Amino acid sequence: MKTKLFIQAVLLCVMTLSMTSCKKSPKGTPDNGNGNGGGDGGGVITPPVDPPIANTIGFFLNDWAPKSFTPPSYTDTTLPTAAPSVTINIDASSIITKVPGPVFGQNANVWMTPMVTEPVLMNHITNLHPNVIRFPGGSLSDVYFWNAPDGVKPTDAPGTLLDANGNTIAAGYWYGKNSQSWTASLDNYYSMLQQTGNQGIITVNYAYARYGTGSNPVTTAAHLAADWVRYDNGHTKYWEIGNEDNGTWEAGYRIDLNNNHDGQPQIITGDLYGMQYKIFADSMRVAAQQIGKTIYIGAQLLEKQPESWQTPTDQTWNAGVLGKVNTSADFYIVHSYFTPYQQNSSADIILNTAIDNPASMMNYLKTSFTNTGATVKPIALTEWNITSQGSMQQVSYINGMHAAILYGEALKNKYGETSRWDFANGWNSGNDHGLFNIGDEPGVPKWNPRPAFYYIYYFQKTIGDRMLSSTVTGSTDILSYASSYTSGQNAVMIVNKGTTAQVAQVSLKNALYGNRFYWYTLTGGTDNGEFSRKVFVNGKGPDAVSGGPSTYASLNAYSATTNNGIKISIPARSVVYMVVDKK
Repeated sequence: MKTKLFIQAVLLCVMTLSMTSCKKSPKGTPDNGNGNGGGDGGGVITPPVDPPIANTIGFFLNDWAPKSFTPPSYTDTTLPTAAPSVTINIDASSIITKVPGPVFGQNANVWMTPMVTEPVLMNHITNLHPNVIRFPGGSLSDVYFWNAPDGVKPTDAPGTLLDANGNTIAAGYWYGKNSQSWTASLDNYYSMLQQTGNQGIITVNYAYARYGTGSNPVTTAAHLAADWVRYDNGHTKYWEIGNEDNGTWEAGYRIDLNNNHDGQPQIITGDLYGMQYKIFADSMRVAAQQIGKTIYIGAQLLEKQPESWQTPTDQTWNAGVLGKVNTSADFYIVHSYFTPYQQNSSADIILNTAIDNPASMMNYLKTSFTNTGATVKPIALTEWNITSQGSMQQVSYINGMHAAILYGEALKNKYGETSRWDFANGWNSGNDHGLFNIGDEPGVPKWNPRPAFYYIYYFQKTIGDRMLSSTVTGSTDILSYASSYTSGQNAVMIVNKGTTAQVAQVSLKNALYGNRFYWYTLTGGTDNGEFSRKVFVNGKGPDAVSGGPSTYASLNAYSATTNNGIKISIPARSVVYMVVDKK
């Protein structure tokens, strides 16, 4: 009778492994570091349970789908014989969050050619699959008229604007129907999204509500945004009202009162933006209802406590905005360029900002919500990069490591969306945010990916659909970001931000792992000091003076069996992307 009951229990355990706890066979060997136990050997496997969707992620998980891992082509690789210096502990039962696809977003812009006429670029965007691509691009969004031919501004848009100090400057408008070969029209953008399998996030021209010379510029600007929603016809779900409109550099920060006819103040405030945001949102939602589509509309906040030297506008921005838009905003937008502004920062400083800032920003936002009584909404970091300059930091592999860490921290801290700035910019002696060479980097092919591209590509290639809890013992230089696939595999990205190589032992709890694991190791080169412009993937580097391997999409993974445990070398200043096969 005992034998019969034992067999029934085993059958029940096998059938319900994904939902219930199962005790392993007494013949299983405990996993004491040699991997022979196949995970949580000899113990009870606690099943994973999806946590509630965080309010800071919300609808950005609406398109979530389970992922299946297909083992890649691989090269058998010898594991290190040295004793581990660090241990990475992954708990497959402890899910932090499902992984929202929009967290891997990017920024396109209108000056990077039509895009669809550039097959090399289009192939890279398709391979990268950022999921969400923002448009039309930063501050120019506030001088962008989506439905106007080149040079044909609205009659109530003045020919000049005021800068922060009250000086008259050329308006510098951009036009969505400009079909010249150097620029992307709005329809080019839509076509790029369709051809590369991505979706958009659009920033509408809020500042027109400030500098417009008509009798009711806010209503006029809101109607223009609503007409864009109608024209878009459901292609885009995510919409932003303006770009960094608290900033002294932004159109509409200061307006010419002689041209204003609805009594607006000369300098913008958060309270004013919040009131006008609601007018935009109401008009845009009516438009969406008319075409039977659902859209989500974001309002701008500051990501950290303003410094004492910042403007009165900044000092009261979040309180003013939240006091007006609490029930109207669908999500909140922040931007961050992480590093000390335009300083020649070291690699250590740069990498540590990616670790520290996502948590501090999220904590500050939650404090802002609490202090104003506002409801927590999804958070979108729709522009981010680093501003370090002087040693080509922005085009270096260190910026790639920064991107990898940031994605891991964004998921840990439960951001709903991020968009890295940007696909292409300008060389400027290496002070270039562009993920690709737009054609002006000496000695490098047009659209050659910068090192950051490879760190982002392999992150997305190897991350599962749920982020797991993981910890590191033995070194503060090692970071780990673990995940699981619905198909049963587990993954971990291991970052060594230090200058000393390590040997890591990976310990997997509450999971049964299979006979093999796969990984990609990304390291920098020896050029340009600690800011190499090259990245090597499993030893394969670029053909040019910068970038990475052109064969990245077909490059063999390294692989080894789990017979002697999951132990791996982590070179200095490297990132390892690993997937452990299922039992």
